[in-house]
Amino acid sequence: MSKTYTYIFLLFIGFQMQAQEVLTLEVAVKIALENNYEIKIATNNLKIDETNNNLANAGILPTLSANLNNNNSQTNTTQTQSDGSERTLNNAKNFSLNYGIGLDWTIFDGLSMFARKEQLAILEAQGKSELQATILSRISDVYLTYYDLVQQQQVMASIDSAIVISNQRVTTAQNRYSIGKAAKLEVLNAQVDLNTDKSLLLSQKELYQNTKTKLNELLARDLQIKFKVVQEITFEESLTYDEMKELANKQNPQLQAQILNKKIVDLNLKQVKGNRYPTVRLTSGYNFTRSEASLGFITQSSGQGFVYGVSASVPIFNGFLQNKREKAAKYEVENASLLLNQQKVALESQIASFYQSYQTNLELIKVEEENVTIAKQNLEITLAKFKIGTITTIEVRTAQQNFIEASVRYATAQYNTKIAEINLKELAGTLSWN
Repeated sequence: MSKTYTYIFLLFIGFQMQAQEVLTLEVAVKIALENNYEIKIATNNLKIDETNNNLANAGILPTLSANLNNNNSQTNTTQTQSDGSERTLNNAKNFSLNYGIGLDWTIFDGLSMFARKEQLAILEAQGKSELQATILSRISDVYLTYYDLVQQQQVMASIDSAIVISNQRVTTAQNRYSIGKAAKLEVLNAQVDLNTDKSLLLSQKELYQNTKTKLNELLARDLQIKFKVVQEITFEESLTYDEMKELANKQNPQLQAQILNKKIVDLNLKQVKGNRYPTVRLTSGYNFTRSEASLGFITQSSGQGFVYGVSASVPIFNGFLQNKREKAAKYEVENASLLLNQQKVALESQIASFYQSYQTNLELIKVEEENVTIAKQNLEITLAKFKIGTITTIEVRTAQQNFIEASVRYATAQYNTKIAEINLKELAGTLSWN
């Protein structure tokens, strides 16, 4: 009966594993692009910039408005005529109505309107750079978290192998103890090592599940969705420093946003200087008027027709505010230049640091791969000697730990290489999300 229950249990576990979806990196990236909240917010911010980039918002187009004024009064009125006589009327009613359409158009303001239009276009371009930066950052997070799960799977596989060996040690120690060829202490040591490995596996599984939750959060989906990831980490070995630096200088989103910010403050200075020039406005419209009075020489009048005119104003003195505003705008231009240079230096420093890590870990992969092979051979020889009783359990445990540590270091070297590769591609703006 126990064998039957065991068989059913194994079938259930197998079914549960098959029920979990295999989440590929490409699918994870696609889900993040569709669901991630920060990407959605950045997309909406870009739409706002696109909406604001128009001629009307820059002040280039005229404004057309409909006007209506209706005034009524009811008063007790006394009028003295030129011959000295008086006219009195209680509750005298007066009425006036004006309505029509008016047009107001600023045709010159020191070219500030054209600077504003160019500024709006740059703000839209800056919004595109910020959206790209947000996408790169969030997709980079997806990449890093995904490959972190792959690495953790490899670590768990190493611990699983250690548990298999520890179980064999316990079985062998118990058999040797039962026939009088080993002390009870050997059995206890083997059992302690087995429990240590099990405890380590539980801790690793907890970290693994928490990382899965983090990935689900990045994908903005149900945190309880179960999935599996691929088993291996793949990486490029042909990245060059000069190529990454050149690409970053051309298309790094943060750098491009800083370049655009410099253009914005340049245009702001141009707008401030434009306040020194005259402002010329055209006005036009078509109005209807009507008025009624209970007392007076004219008791009723009405009219309609076109009205038009031109107005101009020239700033002469405003308490030296113009000079102060231009001075402040020039400081903003200087700060924008400093920030741009700072961004360039920081970007080059980051590329140099990540590229050094990339190269170092590529070499570490080769070393640790060789160490895994050696540690595995050593463990196999040690286990064979242990089974015939020629070495102690301490030597077996040492060989076992050496194999686990070598396997973990190998997985870590692969993951660190991938981290450096992802960060380099993010800085260069070449991290793929299509």
